[in-house]
Amino acid sequence: MLKVIRHRGPDSQGLWATNNFAFGMRRLSIIDLEGGDQPIWSDEGVGIVFNGEIYNFKRLREELEKTDIVFKTHSDTEVVLQLYLKKGMDAIQDLEGMFAICIYDPRTQKVILVRDRLGVKPLYYYHKDSVFIFGSEIKSILEALPLQPDITKQAVWDYLTLRYVPGPETIWQDIYKLEPGHFLEYALKSHGFKIEKYWSFQFYSEKIQKNRNYEKEFEGLFLEAVEKRLLASDVPVGILLSGGLDSSAVAAAAVELGHKNFHTFSIGFEDGGNFSELQYARKVAEHIGSNHHEIIISQKEFMGFLGEFIWYADEPLADLASIPLYYVSKLASQYVKVVLSGEGADEVLAGYNMDQLAQKLFYLKQADFLPKACLERLPYKSLQTLSKSGYSNFLKHTPMYISNVFSEKEKLELCQFQANHSTEQYIRDLYKNTPSPNPIDQLQQAYCQSWLVEDLLMKADKMSMATSLELRVPFLDHSLVEWATKLPLEWKVGSWRRGFTTKKILRNFAARRIPNEIIDRPKQGFPVPAYNWIQKDLLKFVHEPLKNPQLNSWLHTDKLSPLVDQLQEGSMEASHKVWNLLVLSLWLKKWIK
Repeated sequence: MLKVIRHRGPDSQGLWATNNFAFGMRRLSIIDLEGGDQPIWSDEGVGIVFNGEIYNFKRLREELEKTDIVFKTHSDTEVVLQLYLKKGMDAIQDLEGMFAICIYDPRTQKVILVRDRLGVKPLYYYHKDSVFIFGSEIKSILEALPLQPDITKQAVWDYLTLRYVPGPETIWQDIYKLEPGHFLEYALKSHGFKIEKYWSFQFYSEKIQKNRNYEKEFEGLFLEAVEKRLLASDVPVGILLSGGLDSSAVAAAAVELGHKNFHTFSIGFEDGGNFSELQYARKVAEHIGSNHHEIIISQKEFMGFLGEFIWYADEPLADLASIPLYYVSKLASQYVKVVLSGEGADEVLAGYNMDQLAQKLFYLKQADFLPKACLERLPYKSLQTLSKSGYSNFLKHTPMYISNVFSEKEKLELCQFQANHSTEQYIRDLYKNTPSPNPIDQLQQAYCQSWLVEDLLMKADKMSMATSLELRVPFLDHSLVEWATKLPLEWKVGSWRRGFTTKKILRNFAARRIPNEIIDRPKQGFPVPAYNWIQKDLLKFVHEPLKNPQLNSWLHTDKLSPLVDQLQEGSMEASHKVWNLLVLSLWLKKWIK
């Protein structure tokens, strides 16, 4: 189990076993390089293994030392252990950071698993009969099973629409994700377990209070979030710099906090054309005075890594940006062990195209007072939806804005099976998980509970740890997130009077810190020319996986010809769908025995 996740911690390993329980850990040494090996034990025989970082561990340690607790190491892991011994499960509330924790407590004959609030670090478990197995990656759990589990039909069904497998299920039966903000207690004697939620958030934008300085509040929270992630390390820290607003704001904050001579890392593509953001990244690096490093990858390197990508990712994950993220992480790992990145800003502060949605919703709200019969007769689909659902239920009745690769209708025609639940209903349920009547709040809630966790953070963890690099995300500091859930919409998406925009509060922060060219440029996400490659040069590469017999056992592959024809005609939608199927086919070939 430890061997297959060596990439997560190449510096050392520790393991321990008794007659009914065993645990182990691969270590990437970042804090207390000499004395932080795990498991770590208390005098009472309670043991802990832990993946991640606790950013406030020094303050917590000082408070514990005042109660005459003596520490044997300088690691944050021992702080978590001693805090648990003192407070029990209430200790989780004191932790600031990203973490997947296992505590073995022989006093109560319990094993406790804890996952951080936002799901930055993954944590999986398998349970069947009296067998319980857990790990940071699914491949580790599979090593311990005598037989490979069956594939979950619902997971494949959802993947075809979402391009990822939503939690708590995984692609494998009986293997689950412990959801963010939850802990699990397993009883070694009865073989039963319970899962409890210890933290949650609800987006519910408040009305503007004239006496509050929102810009000052954001500045304080964001700078503190960046500083915590820079200081909690005994090794060098760098920044993944895309040249976009989010990562540039992180880099500018680091400079403002007095951190000099740090490294920034960017990636470009050979013959990338419009897909290259290197010019913007260079401009920011020059502006802040960082030691800047770049890597340029080719079409051959991109495609050549697909087999390894499928292995590192564990589950099908059709996010094109995963592969360049691996290569830029590999570059960074030559210079540092820790990097900061801009993940989470779009979901927490309202990025993507939420300004366009906000503008649309503004006009829809004006029309909401019209009689339903009148709206139904108008030749506009949005107004017809409004007549059926009303303003506050607009998104709930239109499962949009979350990745929608294959529709339910397309899946019914394409698949040789049918799942128990529609993916569209899953998306509707995400919108319903917030009590706010405002669709923007509902959309942010949906993004943060699914897309952010299962795509962006999963990709970030798996691709960075594949190169033995730890990735930290300041925008997902839980204090900042809690504040942002109540932030007035005008500070997120702007307003009709002053103009609609995305992430307004962040743009105002950046206006005094980075070049306007970076702030005002259109959002590109993490642009990758792979779709162009597929359309022009790689049709032969695509044809073979789409004829994979294992894929044929799930899909009617004979019905894919029209899709390939659309691909040859240059359809971007077809490219998106073919990439989704390509990843699934390669995953089946790699993992199914």
